[in-house]
Amino acid sequence: MTKIKICGITNERDALGAVNLGVDALGFIFAESPRRVSPQKVKKIVSLLPPFISLVGVFVNEDKKKVEEIARYCSLTHLQFHGEESPSYCQQFKERVIKAFRMKGEETLREISQYKGVSAYLLDTYSLKKRGGTGELFDWKLAQKVKKRGVPIILAGGLNSENVDKAIAKVRPYAVDTSSGVERKEGEKDFQKMREFVRRVRKQDEIF
Repeated sequence: MTKIKICGITNERDALGAVNLGVDALGFIFAESPRRVSPQKVKKIVSLLPPFISLVGVFVNEDKKKVEEIARYCSLTHLQFHGEESPSYCQQFKERVIKAFRMKGEETLREISQYKGVSAYLLDTYSLKKRGGTGELFDWKLAQKVKKRGVPIILAGGLNSENVDKAIAKVRPYAVDTSSGVERKEGEKDFQKMREFVRRVRKQDEIF
């Protein structure tokens, strides 16, 4: 079954709505972003959630000590690094690490090959303007090549209810990740869009 992560959670309502739909993971952004949220806010949201939900903190080139402090304070289960963090940096944390890559082309594949000790690769769309939440797709053939390396793939980049079934059929990723694809505006999720996204994923899972 394909795992589902809803990223860019900023409030209790969206978090609980996503969990009630059966998503597997919630992403909280601690880097510069319209969806940035404070550790205090995340701690409050987390206190309202049931058990067995993966809690992912998204960071960009952050100081190691600060990441550790936030992870501990917010009870994060996973750390997602969306900047230029080195392989050695990623190996320093006790939490499970997801390394994000913005897919340019074959040169990104060479970069990915250096990261052997992480729990998963998150593949996102490259943009000069944004590190994530672009709402744009990338060439899924690149994702197919990454998948052959045996590390779990989290597919992101422009996924929504209209294309997620096609993405799963083509790539068969371990998980799919959406943020802007289920929003009514930046930082605010749309429950109906989230529900349709989850429905499409589960329907596609039934095919395989």
